Amino acid sequence: MSLDGKVALVTGGSRGIGAAVALRLAADGADVALTYRDNATAATEVAERIKAAGRRALVIRADGADAADCAKAVEETVAEFGRLDVLVNNAGVGAVGPIGDFALEDIDRVLAVNVRAPYLAARAAAAHLGHGGRLITIGSCVADRVPGPGMSLYALSKTAMIGLTKALARELGANGVTVNLVQPGPTDTAMNPADGPYAAEQASLTAVGRYGTPDEIASAVSFLAAESSRYVTGTTLSVDGGHAA
Repeated sequence: MSLDGKVALVTGGSRGIGAAVALRLAADGADVALTYRDNATAATEVAERIKAAGRRALVIRADGADAADCAKAVEETVAEFGRLDVLVNNAGVGAVGPIGDFALEDIDRVLAVNVRAPYLAARAAAAHLGHGGRLITIGSCVADRVPGPGMSLYALSKTAMIGLTKALARELGANGVTVNLVQPGPTDTAMNPADGPYAAEQASLTAVGRYGTPDEIASAVSFLAAESSRYVTGTTLSVDGGHAA
């Protein structure tokens, strides 16, 4: 899984799955840039752990709802490290509620962060990803199975990543770049804790009867970032405990 000499950018890398991915890619040998929106302290703590592992780190404030920030994160990474080999589109926002309850500004923000931002970041990264480059997006198990009502907006945004992944795999494949999607199931994070009020129901929807951990998602990203996955592209890797089974 060696990523020695590689540079990765992880959006939303200050906590949860994003932090686990940033730390795993650093452990595999990559220098890592990570973005955050609000919690500079958490982002700095992740960066310090990356440096303690002997790798270089860069913290970038960026809001996925701001179109300019999406490209800025890529350009700042390249300016700092001189290259970009792996982009992990992880930043996202949740949205749960009846279809009639969302204001237009709520709809716009979810689509901006969960759909437009990965597209714009991928567009900016495509100019820098060379042969062996990796573009990995973190989606959601609700793209395969919507377990109940109230998920229309979120499922819409995450299902869009399937099409984006397939299309970009075709577009960037000739350049030696692979494009893949990781779809986590219920995962123990601050946004959706395994001891939360809806945790038991979510765990029961999986075949294994439990939440996943951020490290388990990061392991899948590590595989897709590595040289050994060079023949894997345009596909969805579900790390969902059998949620879609």
